[in-house]
Amino acid sequence: MAAANPPNRLYTWLLPDQLCEPPIDPPSHRNTDLTTKIPTVFENYVTDCRVDGKSVQLALWDTAGQEDYERLRPLAYAKAHVILIGFSVDTPDSLDNVKNKWITEVMDLCPGIPIILVGLKKDLREDPVAIEEMRKKSLRFVTTHDGESVAREVGAKRYLECSSLSGEGVDDVFEAATRAALLTFENGEGSGCCVVL
Repeated sequence: MAAANPPNRLYTWLLPDQLCEPPIDPPSHRNTDLTTKIPTVFENYVTDCRVDGKSVQLALWDTAGQEDYERLRPLAYAKAHVILIGFSVDTPDSLDNVKNKWITEVMDLCPGIPIILVGLKKDLREDPVAIEEMRKKSLRFVTTHDGESVAREVGAKRYLECSSLSGEGVDDVFEAATRAALLTFENGEGSGCCVVL
């Protein structure tokens, strides 16, 4: 069932793993000090987006990944049009959590809602200090290929990478989320929201 007019506000959920704080900030919050982000249960942002000639407000619900909030998180899924699942490229365990935790929760609570997998902190792959820290821990950065493979494995519609610190790729993430949310709404699917995990 196609909708005659797109909604005034589309909702996106961001579900960052507790291992990969801080998550992405929408373009309207670009000057926020990301080094002192305090985890919250739910944090809401609204940003104006224009995609394919359509103006919409994209409401982003950033949910906590900590186990302490597992009972509260499902309350946030009710209106989802699209889900963004974030992991940190410098924390391979956070990508494992996409497969072992987040995708199951999303599929159970939001069947049929499109998922976009987002690799966060992509700037760290070029940061000498981060490179040295990874070497000391005998870890390797999650590669773009790794992220794309997991996206295919879990059935994500897209795989994107971004850096909140530099802003690189952030607009692409929100544009993709808006497109996916509009398509979901126009196809009569979902109930109105974008969730970020």
